[in-house]
Amino acid sequence: QLQLVESGGGLVQPGGSLRLSCATSGFTLDSYAIGWFRQAPGKEREGVSCISSGGGITKNADSLKGRFTISRDKAKNTVYLQMNSLKPEDTATYYCAAAQMTRLCVLFGLKYDYWGQGTQVTVSS
Repeated sequence: QLQLVESGGGLVQPGGSLRLSCATSGFTLDSYAIGWFRQAPGKEREGVSCISSGGGITKNADSLKGRFTISRDKAKNTVYLQMNSLKPEDTATYYCAAAQMTRLCVLFGLKYDYWGQGTQVTVSS
């Protein structure tokens, strides 16, 4: 059974950092692209970052201006999202998702078939 479990969310002050984890099971990261998405109350879901099945291709939303970095540990079947210089507008529930695509990834949620339950990130002083 394919599963994704997010962790690492919490309350952080503006300018701070958090690292989110997406622990996967039931499939290999060599066959699935992993994406991070977020959704704030009253707003549409937004693609944040993704990494291809081979790990060689990553993509970030332009609006992030390089503040977030996606990476993976194949041995641990885990994908990370390092978030730096956090702003109040980064407050949202963050989800990781898996899509069976090779050598590419996209920030379009409808392309992803499997989703985690989400982890809340709140940026506030």
